[in-house]
Amino acid sequence: MKPDELRLIAALLLSERVAALGTLRNGGPFTSLVAFAPEAGFNGFLLHLSSLSPHTQQLTADPRAALLIAERDDSRDDPQTLARITILGTAVQILPTAPDHAAAKAIYLARLPAAAMLFDFADFSLFRLIPCEARYVGGFARAFTLSVEQLQQAAVTK
Repeated sequence: MKPDELRLIAALLLSERVAALGTLRNGGPFTSLVAFAPEAGFNGFLLHLSSLSPHTQQLTADPRAALLIAERDDSRDDPQTLARITILGTAVQILPTAPDHAAAKAIYLARLPAAAMLFDFADFSLFRLIPCEARYVGGFARAFTLSVEQLQQAAVTK
């Protein structure tokens, strides 16, 4: 994968703050909108979710999930040329007693400071989507499946 493509992937993941979260509901797809924060090295993508939400209940039942992060629509003639990446992986809850909870919370709040008050609500928990692969589409004839290693390489490509 070319360094220019890796830079575009990193820019997309670092510039957008919302994603479509795909979970499994009774064996079928379910999608919802969530805020996310990438961890250093794109080793994980942090989500702060309410246990009252269907997507959180579905992740608890089956942790397989996907995040679709897309470039904002800029009214171009062909919206299919907007860059997007789907991160496939497994979501794990980060318990408040976990040694990495404070660091994960700090990363999330640095990106989404308005969410601070939600950390006081008992039904909200941090989750980490741990990627197993990604699929990037940067426009016509610019589509790539990325391994975890390539995704991590994008995080450090300058």
